[in-house]
This record gives sequence, C-alpha cells and structure tokens, in this order.
Amino acid sequence: MDMVFLSRLQFASTTIFHFIFVPISIGLVFLIAIMETMYVKSGNEEYKKMAKFWGKLFLINFVIGIVTGILQEFQFGMNWSNYSRFVGDVFGAPLAIEALLAFFMESTFIGLWIFGWERLSKKVHLACIWLTALGTTISAYWILVANSFMQHPVGFETNNGRAEMNDFFALITNGQVLVEFPHTVLGALATGAFLVTGISAYKMLKKQEVEFFKKSFQIGIAVALIASFLTAVAGHSQAQYLVETQPMKMAASEGQWDSGEDPAPWTLSASIDVEKKQNSNEIKIPYLLSILSYNKLSGSIKGMNELQAEYTAKYGERNYIPPVKTTFWSFRIMVAAGSVMILLGIYGVYLAWKKKLTSKPNKRFYRLMVAGISLPFIANTSGWIMTEIGRQPWTVFGLMTTEDSISPSVSAGQVLFSLITFSSIYAILAVIMAYLYVKVIKKGPYMLDKKDNKVNNDPFAKEGFHA
Repeated sequence: MDMVFLSRLQFASTTIFHFIFVPISIGLVFLIAIMETMYVKSGNEEYKKMAKFWGKLFLINFVIGIVTGILQEFQFGMNWSNYSRFVGDVFGAPLAIEALLAFFMESTFIGLWIFGWERLSKKVHLACIWLTALGTTISAYWILVANSFMQHPVGFETNNGRAEMNDFFALITNGQVLVEFPHTVLGALATGAFLVTGISAYKMLKKQEVEFFKKSFQIGIAVALIASFLTAVAGHSQAQYLVETQPMKMAASEGQWDSGEDPAPWTLSASIDVEKKQNSNEIKIPYLLSILSYNKLSGSIKGMNELQAEYTAKYGERNYIPPVKTTFWSFRIMVAAGSVMILLGIYGVYLAWKKKLTSKPNKRFYRLMVAGISLPFIANTSGWIMTEIGRQPWTVFGLMTTEDSISPSVSAGQVLFSLITFSSIYAILAVIMAYLYVKVIKKGPYMLDKKDNKVNNDPFAKEGFHA
C-alpha cells in the first residue's frame, strides 16, 4: 500500500463529499432570502411558506455539512503534518477569521432566523437570512484564500523551512482568489437553484402543490440561468489566469504535449497516450483555445514537454507533468455539465416567460430538470478535480511536493483504517440526509406549515413578543 496514494485518496474522498454540501448552503440560502424578501414586499403568505419549506432543506444540509467539514480537518494533522507545519503560519489567519467571523456569523443569524418567526419584526427577520447568506459567502472567501495560496503562493517568506506570512494584504488579494472566488460562489448559486427547480419539477410532475412549486420553479430557474452563465464567464477569467501562473496545468487540461499552433484550436476530445506523450483521434475547434486564453484570434500556449524542461532546470530533476487524462477529461466534463445547465436554464426561463410551465407537453422537460439536480454537482466536482489534480506533483505550487507533505510517523495501514472509518461515517450521513430530504419533500410546504404553527403556539408567541 502506497502511503502517498492512500493519503491523497482520503483527502479527495472527504473533500468531494464535503463539497456536496457547501454549494447547496451558499446557493439555497440566497434563494430563501429572495423568497422572504418577496414576502416582506408583497405580504403574500405563499412566499413565506416557500422560505420556510426550502429553509428546512437548508438547515438539514447546513448541519450535515458542518459534520463533514469537522471530519475533513482531522486529515491535516493525521496525514499531512509536514504540510501543516510548512503552511501553518500562512493558513492560520484566514482560517481563524473564517471560523471566528464568518462561521459564527452564519450560526448566530441562522439561530435568530429559525426561532425568530412571529417573534422578530418582518424586516429584522429578513435581515437575519440575508446576513446568513453573507456569512456563507464570506466563509467561502476565506477558505479560498487558503486554497489560492496552494495554487499561487504570495505574501510570504521562507524561514527555517516554513512559509511565514509577511504581507496579509497580498494574501487576501491574491490574483488566484480574485478569479476563483466568483467562479466558486456563482457555481454554488447555480447548485442551489437547480436543487430548487429539480424538486419543484418533481412535485409538479406528481401534481402536488402545483402553484406553490410553480412559483418556486420560476424563482429558481431565473437564478439558475443567470448563475450558470456568469459561472462560465468567471471560469473563462480563471482559465486565462492559469495560462500565466500554472501553465503546466493549462497544458495538461488541453492535452498539449508540445507548444501549440498559433492560432490555437481547442481540443474537444482526444485519445491520450501518456507513455508515448502523444494524442490521436483529436477533434478540434479552430481558434477557440486562443480566444479562451487571450481573448483574441491568435496566441498559443506552451506544451508539457517544454514546461517539463523549464521546471527541471528551475526545481530539480523529477516528473512535473500531472495526470494528463484526469486533468483533460475532468475539464471537459465540467464544461459539458455547465453547457447543459445553461441550455436548461434558457428553456426554463422561456417557459416561465410564456406562462407555459404547467402545460402537459412539459413533462419531459420536468424529468430533465429532476435529473438536472446532478449537473451542478458533476460540474463542481470535476472542476475541483481538475484544479487539484492539475497542480500535481505540488501541494504548494513551486514550494512543496505532495510526497514531502505527508506525515512521516503515520503508516499506510493507519491511513487505510481512517479512510474506511471516514467513508463509513460519510455513508451513514448520506443515508440520513437522503431520508430527511425525502421526508420533508413528501410532507410538502402545507403540512410543515401546520406543524410549525403548532410549535409556535407557545407563551412567547401568545404574548406577541417582537423585536
């Protein structure tokens, strides 16, 4: 058993599972805030029911997401102690701010939102959910500040074999985080929107609470289209930044072994032979890579062979080419999933605009929207795989390799045991989440609302306690 492989496998599995919940929390709370805003502005009780119903799903996701995040943190001390020692002085500030400011902000205002119905004034209660949404977004920013240092280290100096922060402002304005943050947050908004539209489409197919879920669908599909399109725009900026800061990752994502043509075509698909370092059966779209890289119809990118020679001269003798097939195909899976999301969003908005959402011919489209719940998760996961795998063999680009980052005193057997244990816990959490989601969705908004009214019938509510 290879210690490095097992440590990487555990990190990948826990990170991917945790990141199922993060974008749901960011995206869903934003939609809930929109729904409650519409309630406060219009006084329509239907929007209040919408905020409460989707709020139930948000709370389930938020709680389970916290548990998965706690488990993930154990890895850094167990499997990656050398890495933790190296980056600890840099990571300490952004991660502490994320925990002390953003997470406590989220938790505080979520609590006020949950227990504040009928107790706080409408506007104060609305402010609570918007502050929760702001907290989730701020939390994402600080986590991405830490991740961006791994992709493009800035604002530090190396002393006694450790990276020590010497410029906090440079760290938080890292060019990597400035392109990574909008791409991640917009992708999260699309994730929450597709969850809302997919569940709403399912309920309309079942002809259950049709008017309620029709309104939810209309809000969700508008956000889904806007967020999906802007995610693609932000991703374009991120790809251009890669050309400058991580050219090897960019070359691997394009399967480009030698410095390319000018103008450069974008490879739609190819059969990649890693051993011979060549491709066959390529399908290319002329000019598109030049446009993606430089916003013009000319320009090429360096190939992996040329970059390997440059990195060898700069960093020493070893293989600096990442797993090419994984990097290449994960990027294309992300692009494909994102493209389908945009197409579904366009058609959904068209139906909503033409007031044709509940007509019979839309059953096939609703089934597609139910299946479409998976699309943002596919795009998010494949995007992160490309981002992290494409950085190999580095954990911190140009400074520390993956092999040097593992814990020297931990055995492969111990990592395997923790991998099995964590995977089992995650499987249990997945079953719990699925059960709770199904239970809430089956009951629907009106049964839940009746139950909430009974719970709220307490002495404080009778006394008309308001902020």
